[in-house]
Amino acid sequence: MVAAGTLAMVFTFGTPYSYGVFLGPFEELYGLSSVTLSTVFSLQLFLFYAGAGVIGVLASRFPSRRVLLACGVVTGLLAPALYVVDSYLGLVVVFGVQGAALGTVFVELASVVPQWFDEQRATATGVLMAGAGVSLLVVPPAWQFAFDRVGVPTGFLAIGLASAAAFLAAGAVGRRPPWLVASASSLSGLRSWLVGLLGNPQFRVLVLGVGLSFAWYYVLASFAIELFQARGLSATAASVAFGLIGGVSVLSRLGAGAVADRVGYRVTLLAGLASTGLGTVALALPGVYALAAAVFCYGIGLGVIGSLYIPVLLSVFDPVRDTAIVGVFNVVFGVFALFTPPIGTALVAATGSFEPAIALTGLTTVVSISAVWFGTRPGAWTCATRPG
Repeated sequence: MVAAGTLAMVFTFGTPYSYGVFLGPFEELYGLSSVTLSTVFSLQLFLFYAGAGVIGVLASRFPSRRVLLACGVVTGLLAPALYVVDSYLGLVVVFGVQGAALGTVFVELASVVPQWFDEQRATATGVLMAGAGVSLLVVPPAWQFAFDRVGVPTGFLAIGLASAAAFLAAGAVGRRPPWLVASASSLSGLRSWLVGLLGNPQFRVLVLGVGLSFAWYYVLASFAIELFQARGLSATAASVAFGLIGGVSVLSRLGAGAVADRVGYRVTLLAGLASTGLGTVALALPGVYALAAAVFCYGIGLGVIGSLYIPVLLSVFDPVRDTAIVGVFNVVFGVFALFTPPIGTALVAATGSFEPAIALTGLTTVVSISAVWFGTRPGAWTCATRPG
């Protein structure tokens, strides 16, 4: 199940984070401005998180296998859509539904697979999340290659069908541990649990901290390829350089799990967030070496955060509500993903400079570190942390 889940993860994160690759070909094909197109891909990222989060909360009442198979079917049906879609509204529908399907696969796998492990949960999560790191490494260049070689509609078809096949394979074997099946409850039970969760002050602090832990990447993805090209890289090299952040994160995801199982989830997660801050400092400096340092630091941070935020959440909140709690925080990620990429794009367009967007990237990290440190500080919370 871990092997199938890791393979499926390869086809999740890479697509919604490839909107920097999509902008050029889609602007040329559809005659839409980059700012207009950024709203399409921001909505996709929003539904990847928030839409899938809502589905995840509701899907906690159903077998994971059925949910994964349904996502595979939907992804396959969307694959030929760009042969007939020729409008802004059509793109909104196609990429919105695709984002929700990809995100639901992530929610199911990320919440269910770690529950099969006790002592080595962070390590197992790191192995699973390595697939997401590979996704960020190979999928953006794969989209670039497909669009260059066979065009937008055919490239979308090919990668869409490959994604559907991987999701169907995960659905064939993926299931919740039998000792957690009894956690499924009625809609009224989920509603009561959500009310209790929203009343928890620790939850509200972690909404800000964990919610912003990926916001720097949302902003970065909106301008990174343009910035890399402005510093002398070709379009292909820029997409590869951006993908290398995911490539570095593959190793850090694996290593972060092993380290966290020994020194603790909290300390390791905060170290990962600090690494992203160093990446932003390096990005603000001129030169190729500074750019390489930024990519490396971002990759380390992305891998650590991606591997450990779920074990941190499951250690704070009720692990029986695995899919539901991951789904709730996916909604939080979606809220930040909806408006941060357009802000980054608009800052660059309005100022003609990358510095304001870089500053926004750093600000999200600083706020996230502060809130995560306070929200997970031992002994700081006397309220119940496991509602439901």
